Amino acid sequence: MLITRLDRRYWIVLGACLTQFTIVGLLFSYGLFFKALEEEYGWSRTLLSSCSSLAFFMMGVLASFGGHLSDRYGPRLVLAVAGVFCGLGYALLAHVTAAWQLFVVFGVFIAIGMATHDVATLSTVARQFQRRRGLMTGVVKVGTALGQITIPLLAAFLMALYDWRLTLTILGYGAVVVLVCGAALMKSPAASGEAGGGVSEPGIHLKDVRRNRIFWMICAIQFSHFTTLTTVPLHIVVHGMDLGMTSTLAASLLSVMGAASIAGRLTVGGFADRIGGKRALILCFVPLITGLLSFLFIGTPSLLFGAAAIYGFAHGGLFTVISPTIAEYFGLKSLGAIFGVVVFFGTIGGAIGPIMAGAIFDLTNSYFYAFLTLAGLAALGLILVLRLPASNPGLIPNAAAREND
Repeated sequence: MLITRLDRRYWIVLGACLTQFTIVGLLFSYGLFFKALEEEYGWSRTLLSSCSSLAFFMMGVLASFGGHLSDRYGPRLVLAVAGVFCGLGYALLAHVTAAWQLFVVFGVFIAIGMATHDVATLSTVARQFQRRRGLMTGVVKVGTALGQITIPLLAAFLMALYDWRLTLTILGYGAVVVLVCGAALMKSPAASGEAGGGVSEPGIHLKDVRRNRIFWMICAIQFSHFTTLTTVPLHIVVHGMDLGMTSTLAASLLSVMGAASIAGRLTVGGFADRIGGKRALILCFVPLITGLLSFLFIGTPSLLFGAAAIYGFAHGGLFTVISPTIAEYFGLKSLGAIFGVVVFFGTIGGAIGPIMAGAIFDLTNSYFYAFLTLAGLAALGLILVLRLPASNPGLIPNAAAREND
């Protein structure tokens, strides 16, 4: 019986990995279609980039609602519906002919898929693993990193064989199949049923947590670092080119960051189980600030790879540690909904950060003040982390629960 339960839980991890792999990998592939859309319709890169920012913002708006639905009805149904919307969104991109259509596709179809890919998967995994909650969250987030590396390569390969419209069609409908299959694996084996939101689960309800000071501190912490997590990957390549790198060498900075982020996801996830969310956050914020300050003063291209690796470790760890930390402080009763609100505050920064960095560069012809601003935000985030109290002892799993893990 124990083996069967363990097997079922690892199928859930696989389903979560497939969801993260596909949705984030497709998002990173979007940039490959910029030139085709520019040539076809004359759309500017500002317009094309704004669609992505809109999707991030709407992801935050919808995340809490998606988390609530997952808490109530279970992740399988929520992720299947969101997966269909997301895949159809990319297929519809092959047929857009006006800018407003592009914004509708990103602001509705793709945003719905993005709104649930974290809150539904990670809250479900958190419910199944207690002693190894952080490690399993890290394993799921490795799927994200692999998607960032693999799906853009697949898209480039398809574009070499076919035109951009057929490529988007293949990716879109292929994503529907993969995401529905991933959702099918997400059935919870918990005694409280698939919804996983039974009254027996310990924790604080969303309506009560809104009056909790720790909750708002975590929201501010999420804003302080998520602003960086969307800004640096977008601007680091062109920053490397400004320092004299070739486009190919500068693009390899993303590969270094991706590899380091995988290490960060697994390392920080494993440590979070042993040292708790507060200390794991400190473990992330210190290299984050170090990497950002290094970007300020490095003028030698080769040294930029070291700074990118330091930053990448923090990048991966921060994507891993938030969900287990929320479960540690507030329990499992409304984990999806609470996580969704925290994600919303992060996506506000995630939408603002890239535009802010671009505007600063346009004004100063340098990223110095952009990196300085991001380092300042990260420093404020670290101060807030240091002020977090110990986790709620009433929500720590009992010994019997740990034995089943």
